[in-house]
Amino acid sequence: MAVTSTPPATSARPKSQAQLIYEQYQRSQRQFTLGVAASWGLLLVLLFFLFSGVQFSLGPLAIRTIRLDGEFMRTWLPDISRGIWQTIQISALSILFATLMALLAALGRLSRVAPIYALSTFYVSLIRGTPLYLQVIFFFLALPQLGIILPGLWAGVLALGLNYGAYMSEIFRAGILSVSKGQREAAIALGMTPGQTMRRIILPQALRFAIPPTGNEFIAMLKDSALVSATGFVQEIMWRAVHAGRANFRNLEALLIAAAFYWVMTLLFTGVQGQLERYMARGDR
Repeated sequence: MAVTSTPPATSARPKSQAQLIYEQYQRSQRQFTLGVAASWGLLLVLLFFLFSGVQFSLGPLAIRTIRLDGEFMRTWLPDISRGIWQTIQISALSILFATLMALLAALGRLSRVAPIYALSTFYVSLIRGTPLYLQVIFFFLALPQLGIILPGLWAGVLALGLNYGAYMSEIFRAGILSVSKGQREAAIALGMTPGQTMRRIILPQALRFAIPPTGNEFIAMLKDSALVSATGFVQEIMWRAVHAGRANFRNLEALLIAAAFYWVMTLLFTGVQGQLERYMARGDR
């Protein structure tokens, strides 16, 4: 008679303290994410209810939510949406110009040549000391007195680029200063000129530091591009919304459509910004 033996059951290996702590951290993260998602959902439901036009009474108190003109919104939604490309175009051109100005201003503020340093600091001080709205109007309305006539689009791009370039110069200056002194000394020891050191050693590392914050500035510029509508000749989202709202006495609905477009664009580009930051941070891990 053959006797079969079964292998003894092996007991599960007890988890280490580090594993338990990590699992607890994951659970807390999942709970937090679910809590945030539920809160967002509740806020969106509350927002939709606020604009649902429902009327009800609580005892002697009659409550009526905001009623929107759905027919107007369906009719004018496609027309206002045509301003999206114009808004993105203004922002993209402006951020390219702003990046160039920020880099030049940062290098100028680090220069030991007095006139260059003075010019850079004067530019930053002047732009920071005046409102962006004034700058847009200045380039569109004031320059024609000097014989310089700019279309509304380029007046807006010039104003936005100069304005954001002044503020972004601090980002580039910090990026340049973040490169250690030892790398500069090593470049000198290899026989590099100051220009070569800046182009080959310092700027590549500084740009890696500055690109993610520049994405934040682009997202902010998406919203500030609405100020270009003040010229009256750039048919971006804000211009189309105001035009449609005034013509039909439906400013609330038109501005809500514009707000929704800006919000969605901001969410999309914020996602792209997050991906860019993770990509640029690969070398730090």
